[in-house]
Amino acid sequence: MNTQVTIAGVTFQNPVMTASGTFGSGMEYSDFVDLNKLGAVVTKGVANVPWEGNPTPRVAEVYGGMLNAIGLQNPGIDVFVKRDIPFLQKYDTRIIVNVCGKTVEDYLEVVERLGDQPVDMLEINVSCPNVKEGAIAFGQKPESLYDITSQIKKKAKQPVIMKLSPNVTDIGEMSRAAEAAGADALSMINTITGMKIDIHRRKFVLANKTGGMSGPAIKPVAVRMVYQAAQAVKIPIIGMGGISNAEDAIEFLLAGASAVAVGAMNFVNPYTTVEVIEGIEQYMKRYGIETVTDLIGAVE
Repeated sequence: MNTQVTIAGVTFQNPVMTASGTFGSGMEYSDFVDLNKLGAVVTKGVANVPWEGNPTPRVAEVYGGMLNAIGLQNPGIDVFVKRDIPFLQKYDTRIIVNVCGKTVEDYLEVVERLGDQPVDMLEINVSCPNVKEGAIAFGQKPESLYDITSQIKKKAKQPVIMKLSPNVTDIGEMSRAAEAAGADALSMINTITGMKIDIHRRKFVLANKTGGMSGPAIKPVAVRMVYQAAQAVKIPIIGMGGISNAEDAIEFLLAGASAVAVGAMNFVNPYTTVEVIEGIEQYMKRYGIETVTDLIGAVE
């Protein structure tokens, strides 16, 4: 069986990776998971300067998943380059760096810093507030998405994955905007905006009031969006959103994803990624599938 997939010229030993923000930068999970088995480690968001993140409480369990309003807390690019990249280089897995920022200039600074670093791909998180446009996410307007994608592509030395927001009217339109601007691949979906209220205290559970919903409850929405995007563009898609097991992952592949990422379930069961890899292999054996790429977009 051949479980290899190739995205934008980068070959992965299997199509399973981690979703940004749920796996640290790999070090935090390395006592539980053999990182050598993963297709890729996708790091937590990295900004040009350290971010403290949002005030607490900023995580809440909800039916079918969780809400988070971490606010992309991270130590910044200097610490990441010095500490996390050398750690990840010790493993036989691809390195994808998630890049975040508040302005186009913030993103470009990180992208340029990573230009001469041994990382395989960049995943651009366009669900961050665009401070210069009144806190509207880059990923919610096709013109803004096109602009930031094209500017990043001019500076990036590695292939660029644009991570799209699901909080839009037409994911196909957003996907086409990213593709037209030169994106090498897409990843979706990011979290869905949600809210939880403590009825006894009559207060918001999260200090931020709203948070990003992730977990099994959002999977049907994510599968639908991946399918729609796959119909709209020719570039590869990394699918994510509520993947709990191999069956979930295979749904995304059949819908048109070239690879998948496990997110919230890493908090529930840190072995989920490896179990998904093994489950895909068992599925391939059961149905006599020789290469995993035969599953991509194979839904009828």
